[in-house]
Amino acid sequence: MGIAISTPLLKIGEIAHRSGLPVKTIRYYEEIGLLAPTVARSETGYRLFDDRVLNRLAFIKRAQSLGLSLNEIKAILSVHDNGELPCCEVKQHLQDKVTLIRQQIHDLETLQSELQGILSGWQDHPPSHLIDQTICPNIQ
Repeated sequence: MGIAISTPLLKIGEIAHRSGLPVKTIRYYEEIGLLAPTVARSETGYRLFDDRVLNRLAFIKRAQSLGLSLNEIKAILSVHDNGELPCCEVKQHLQDKVTLIRQQIHDLETLQSELQGILSGWQDHPPSHLIDQTICPNIQ
């Protein structure tokens, strides 16, 4: 006969303290389905969580730091919740982020070139007769 090992249930404040996340954020994550529903409620109505939620919150924080949206994270967690390692799912999302970042870098380099072109011909004191025709002739 095995011995059941139970982990203590923690109030949301303790989860917030241990995870470094605000209580409001944890409630929001639960509301949108990133966290499993609370394990229980205390007699006074406090949410009680299994301490495994800390690992989940750490994953969410790390995934966000890598640029994943909460919707992307939710999709990854649903794979995990179905009993599979979501590494392939994570890899695909990260590859998509790299592609997006490359495009953003290209767009920013194009904007930088445009701004440098404008600044190279900049007139600090354009002719005053243009005041009625334009706001700033350097960029119009």
